[in-house]
Amino acid sequence: MSMSDDDRDIDIESDDDADSDTGLGSSRHTSTANFTQAEKRAHHNALERRRRDHIKESFTNLREAVPTLKGEKASRAQILKKTTECIQTMRRKISDNQKDIEEIRKQNFILDQQIRALESPNGDSLAEFLSDEELESEEAEDDLDQPDFSRRNKKMKTFHA
Repeated sequence: MSMSDDDRDIDIESDDDADSDTGLGSSRHTSTANFTQAEKRAHHNALERRRRDHIKESFTNLREAVPTLKGEKASRAQILKKTTECIQTMRRKISDNQKDIEEIRKQNFILDQQIRALESPNGDSLAEFLSDEELESEEAEDDLDQPDFSRRNKKMKTFHA
């Protein structure tokens, strides 16, 4: 006699956390050999109820963890769909933020080199560290980095919206 998927789910769920409050442990820990058919049925029903309650609580926790669903009513399918969308959005944000971090690190490295050149006692020229294009654009516009930072700020604002 093979175990059905539902029976396996019950065993798996009941193994996760034995219910000491009701005195019902997992089916592996509770011998039903001496139970009557009614007692076996009651035991099975209790385990199934616990399994369903655990799933229901998990969906509730998931719903409350997703900002667009928090406090809302939603079907399980909607909860799964919105959770997937939320994870995908967060992954995109993380990727964009990592790109921004790398760009800022590059800018910091260049600025550190410029600072060292300006502080150098033997009068090294700042031009050593800058390409011709950077020197020309620096002479033309003192505030070269401002457009990049405003773009980044706009992007950050749309992430939090």
